[in-house]
Amino acid sequence: MKKILIIKLGAKGDVIRTLAILPAIKKKYPDSEINWITKKDVLEIFEDNPYISKVYSLPYSINKNEKFDILYNFDIDKEAVELAEKIKAEKKFGFYSQDNFPAAFNTASEYYLNTLFDDELKKTNKKTYQQMMFESAELDYKKEHCPIYLNKKDLKYAEDFVKNNNISLDKLIGIHLGASSRWPSKVWDEENLREFIILAKKRGFEILLFAGPNEIKRYQKLIEQLNDKNIKVFVNNPGNTIKEFSSLVNLCKKMVCSDSFSLHVSLALKKPTIGLFFCTSPNEVEEYGLLKKIISPRLNEFFPEKMDIYDKELTKSISPSDVLKMIEND
Repeated sequence: MKKILIIKLGAKGDVIRTLAILPAIKKKYPDSEINWITKKDVLEIFEDNPYISKVYSLPYSINKNEKFDILYNFDIDKEAVELAEKIKAEKKFGFYSQDNFPAAFNTASEYYLNTLFDDELKKTNKKTYQQMMFESAELDYKKEHCPIYLNKKDLKYAEDFVKNNNISLDKLIGIHLGASSRWPSKVWDEENLREFIILAKKRGFEILLFAGPNEIKRYQKLIEQLNDKNIKVFVNNPGNTIKEFSSLVNLCKKMVCSDSFSLHVSLALKKPTIGLFFCTSPNEVEEYGLLKKIISPRLNEFFPEKMDIYDKELTKSISPSDVLKMIEND
């Protein structure tokens, strides 16, 4: 039996989209034990996943007597590359630390690494994140998909949410347009979001707003404004766990998201998804036949050199009517 170790620590959304590597590894090595090192706050993502034997969270204590047959490190974070360098493995793919900078174990990993540091390559790159990770692992990419697995407890949470809020699911649209504070221009302008909700409600859609801890104040203000117009929307608990959040996404007929965690949850659950791209690469996001991309006409002014800059006109550059049209024509 082959002992395989994957390292992927980073953002929750990146961990979710890296799951696609699992069925491909298992297909190539049917008699294998696949282990994964990640951060504690994303452990839930791996619950009930049949491809995974063990999941470890940081801090990870290296067993000097343990050796893996294959190590895949898909992360360039300092902790990840230093671990990849120290862990014993017969073959290593991906990234390690060389003179305090990330370097590639294998030639096939160099392309992705270059996209992170070469703005011109980043602009012209047409490969999805998944394709680049498969190439790094020297595996054939066939648009493999791996879900988040929802168990009975998760499904019961969603069922109770529907009952307690008396929600009709027939035309339920989920909306999550928050993002990490690192990328402030990923967040759709509040006026546009409010107008979209008003238009969608007039067309008979129900709205489930998804908020995380960072969006509480923003959404409270939005809900008050909607209440003043006698417009009712449903809202998740901003303190939801990953699996609770995912179980509610699973209720929706369609999701509207920025390029963030919720988009990757939605695609993992095979939900028809409308993705709004303001300042990040639409090419790097795999569509899986589920994702319709709306790209800001101003994206090229900000991507990639000014992705981290907030610009109000940029966040207003996708109109509510364009999003609604995409939903109705999908």
